[in-house]
Amino acid sequence: MHKFSSTVLLQTVNCVRKVGVMSLPLFMTLILLLSGCEAGIYHTVRPGQTLYRISRTYNVDEGYLARVNGIGDPSQIAIGTRIFVPGAQRVLPVQVVKTKTISQPKQKTTTKVTKKPAQTNKKPVVVTQKKTTIKKKPTSSITQTKSSKSKATSLKRLQWPLRGKIVRTFSKQATAGGGKGIEIAVRSGSDVSASEAGKVIYSGDGVNGYGFLVILQHENDLFTVYGFNQKNLVHQGDFVSKGERIALSGAPPSGGKARLHFEVRKGKIAVDPLQYLP
Repeated sequence: MHKFSSTVLLQTVNCVRKVGVMSLPLFMTLILLLSGCEAGIYHTVRPGQTLYRISRTYNVDEGYLARVNGIGDPSQIAIGTRIFVPGAQRVLPVQVVKTKTISQPKQKTTTKVTKKPAQTNKKPVVVTQKKTTIKKKPTSSITQTKSSKSKATSLKRLQWPLRGKIVRTFSKQATAGGGKGIEIAVRSGSDVSASEAGKVIYSGDGVNGYGFLVILQHENDLFTVYGFNQKNLVHQGDFVSKGERIALSGAPPSGGKARLHFEVRKGKIAVDPLQYLP
């Protein structure tokens, strides 16, 4: 597994101490953290590829790769499954297991010879008939997709961090810890789960307005933010799988009933989480 280099991490910590993280907005904290972190990549399983060969190609332990991606049986991964490879810089070609294809024998054409009765001063006529078998190809059904559906499926689908009533909706004009995400009312101490597999780039209570906070980095410059936690269960640098417990819910630092503050960010820009949730 790739880790932060000691030099880059020390520079990041000194920078945070010098500026004063309590006074920094969340997007500035993201910039500081990203300067010293490495993400992974997603490898799409092709025909003939196994989790063992994928792990050997990227030099990652097979058991660890299975745990990060929530795979119970490494021998049963379907074609098209997207495997998150922590610390990898680019997608590598994985050797496939070649299988021999057995060709079916060609159908023989039968020749039927029919002799007509002999006629005076005429030679018998031989008629050759060939029986050919014509196979009809199955009619392929063409499914037309509407533009509205294709637009909806183009977004990354995330998992709900927990279930509850939404008591605050998204607003771009909100302040830190406010409506730049959504707030979900839950019982204090409820499990908070990762909405997608990724890397923990922040876990602490040093960002003003969020209380105990966890920030996960995913593919395609996507981030998820989990605030107002009673307790964080992960540490900076950890890799987590989709649905894994990362925190226990709490209340806002300013007081009030227990709830989870949840944000989705595309780079430094906060976007409405409901666009990404099912």
